[in-house]
Amino acid sequence: MNALLRRTAVAAAASAMAMSLFGCGTNEEPNVRLSDDIVVGLLLPENQAARYEQFDKPVIEERIALQTNSKGRVRYANAKNDAELQTQQLESMIAEDVDVLIVDAVDSKAIAGAIEKADDAGIPVVAFDRLAEGPIDGYVSFDNEQVGHIQGKSLLKALSGEAGAGSGSGAASGKVVMINGALTDPNAAMFKKGAHTELDSKVEIGVEYDTKDWKPENAKANMQAAIAALGKDAITGVYSANDGMAGGIIDALKAAGVTDLPPVTGQDAELAAVQRIVAGDQYMTVYKQYAPEAEAAAEMAILLARHMSLGAAAHTDIDTPTEKSVPTVRIPVIAVTEDNIKETVVADGLYSVEQICIPKLKAECKQLGLV
Repeated sequence: MNALLRRTAVAAAASAMAMSLFGCGTNEEPNVRLSDDIVVGLLLPENQAARYEQFDKPVIEERIALQTNSKGRVRYANAKNDAELQTQQLESMIAEDVDVLIVDAVDSKAIAGAIEKADDAGIPVVAFDRLAEGPIDGYVSFDNEQVGHIQGKSLLKALSGEAGAGSGSGAASGKVVMINGALTDPNAAMFKKGAHTELDSKVEIGVEYDTKDWKPENAKANMQAAIAALGKDAITGVYSANDGMAGGIIDALKAAGVTDLPPVTGQDAELAAVQRIVAGDQYMTVYKQYAPEAEAAAEMAILLARHMSLGAAAHTDIDTPTEKSVPTVRIPVIAVTEDNIKETVVADGLYSVEQICIPKLKAECKQLGLV
């Protein structure tokens, strides 16, 4: 099944589950709220990664409108990587008496107190993308440990020489640099765990960093430190937890005079990353289908606002550091390399060939069969 069909299937299944619950709610759940006048508070963590405002926010707004006959409203706040600001934003939404919250936490621990206040006020919370601590009512994310597995396996494939262009010439005899995400993001720990499972004992990890706030400039500084510590010629591969950081890492390598770039991983399928893959600068990214994730979060939020169960809407459940058996939806992920750009991000309509194949990449795009 190609990516487009997968996305359509996930979205259709989520919609069917939601509509099934709506249909039976008045008979089995006497306290169900029938009004479509629902206010959803949406708190996203930062605006450096393109996904949050380019994909997540509009999809959630569209799905809320669809589920409420265009009567539902979304109150939006972006924390710009400031955990204290996000706490203030959440508390403001409690004061504004929103009906339900969708929270993508800057800091999973720091937000717990504000989520406790929402619970005290009777406002349910859906943890979106990142698992937040505190009394959350639902959780929607990708299979984050699997992301790390995919990244690690892809890097091993590149190092083995099986991956073709853009994979570098390194083998297991060199050293791998690991540049992980922020310690404040629980997803980063899961990415790291999955990657280590694949890489440990198979390659030598020369040096490893956790990157403050996921910022590309911090990743660039980490890569500069790795080059200084190991020497540019000793580095045969770089594990980068996401695409924004991969851009900073590649800048550091080029600034150090590296012309035959080692394979660099990524995540999020940002347009700039896809273009770097076409150019041969970045080896791979992980494509996370934002629409099904955002749609599932919106549908969970509407069910909770209607005082309805998430039972049929959740694929599984998860234990958090503070809660047990939180209803959970996990969305599958896909590795993207130069070999399947057309079948994934282009086929899904994430980007057009024209967006990817800017003038300076025309020759590379032609070689890859994109134009």
